[in-house]
Amino acid sequence: LLFLVSNLCGKCRPRDTGLLQPSLNFLYWSLHQTTPCSQQRAVAVLLSNVSLLELLQKVLECTWLRSPPSGPAYLSSEDALLCSGWLLVASLLLYQHRYNTEVHQTLSLDLTGVLNAVIFRNKKPILLLVSIMQFLRVALQQNFSSSLLVMVGQNTEQGATQPQLSSLQDAALHPLATQQVFSLVVSLQNLLVHKDLLLSQAVVACLETLVEYLYVKNQDVALHVASQPWHRFLLFTLLNGGQKSLLQPEVLRLMTLFVRYQSSNIISQKEISQILQEAAEANLAELPEATSCALRLFLCQV
Repeated sequence: LLFLVSNLCGKCRPRDTGLLQPSLNFLYWSLHQTTPCSQQRAVAVLLSNVSLLELLQKVLECTWLRSPPSGPAYLSSEDALLCSGWLLVASLLLYQHRYNTEVHQTLSLDLTGVLNAVIFRNKKPILLLVSIMQFLRVALQQNFSSSLLVMVGQNTEQGATQPQLSSLQDAALHPLATQQVFSLVVSLQNLLVHKDLLLSQAVVACLETLVEYLYVKNQDVALHVASQPWHRFLLFTLLNGGQKSLLQPEVLRLMTLFVRYQSSNIISQKEISQILQEAAEANLAELPEATSCALRLFLCQV
């Protein structure tokens, strides 16, 4: 069935949303809701289908052509297809790396376009932003060096006209540019203020991976990003004043990030003590799974 559906997708056009959207969702869940042995075979089937990969490339490129709605952001059928496309490609990228699966067709994506889709949101629906950030997170984890993915549009000509210091930083952060990194961080900070649970989880995960990527490339830039004073304001904004407000998963994960990179101007010993006190008073058996996992990571980091 996976083989037949993937072949069917390869014969479609990006505008065939009624057929493509559920088909891509089927492929996505076929990768995730199966045993590791079957998962490896499923990845091999999908990555051997050149027509499917060519279609996915065309679908993702529609992200740059999307015109923002005049009213509040909503999820149209075209946006839903984009979400399915980004999530499927992120999964293929992840599992191709895990199983070292042979690739028969590479995907070429504009790195500047991917970053700008998050930086300049243009009333994109939350689910579309989350899907793009999931892809960006996987690409960062793989250092933009997957055999399935080729990132283009890296502004090499622009870098030649920049000051020497900026050019050195850009070389260290390649294929990202320093200005792109700072713009992305500001955008992620702004997205956190929305207090949407799904969006907050995706933003924090993307921020974690970005700082890890930066730390490997250039520790000074990573520590500078992790110690931005605006992060402290964000923490106060995220706290809702409830009795257990510090035990929110996204707050705990942010705190863990700041402890890991020793951002003492963001999180002090006082906040760490408050979290420990609230954890000691909480009924751990009643905590949601996301909170328990975030709390465990925080305690291990401390």
